[in-house]
Amino acid sequence: MQGSDTGQTRTLDGAGLRVGIVRARFNDAVTRKLEEACVAELQALGVEPKHITRIDVPGALEIALALKMMADGEDYDALVALGCVIRGETYHFELVCNESGAAVTRVGLDHQIPIANAILTVENETQAWSRAEEKGRDAARVAIEMANLLEDL
Repeated sequence: MQGSDTGQTRTLDGAGLRVGIVRARFNDAVTRKLEEACVAELQALGVEPKHITRIDVPGALEIALALKMMADGEDYDALVALGCVIRGETYHFELVCNESGAAVTRVGLDHQIPIANAILTVENETQAWSRAEEKGRDAARVAIEMANLLEDL
């Protein structure tokens, strides 16, 4: 885009936007905190509660399929992925982190819909709790900013 200022922060105006949230129940207490912070921030940015749809899935690997089904319906301006994967003793952590992240990205690209990925990938529960509220709010802001950007493009 010629003449555009790519360093400029967009206005975060969620008025009239419809946002879908998919939350993994695995590490439920942490993902509930993510969701509470995300929803509160969406509403603070002007998204009406009736325009926020929330869906729960078992874990991070199931998030992308639910996002895809929501994107297929074309009822949303932006989507949010919320989850928490805490490192364990096996390779499963890497598998879940890498595959869930790639799948969420693929859904966004395939459907040309912004998806804020707030699937926490942390070493321990302490790290998860220290990030949950901030990353939930961040996800809301990313979803609104990107929905506005796509509208402008």
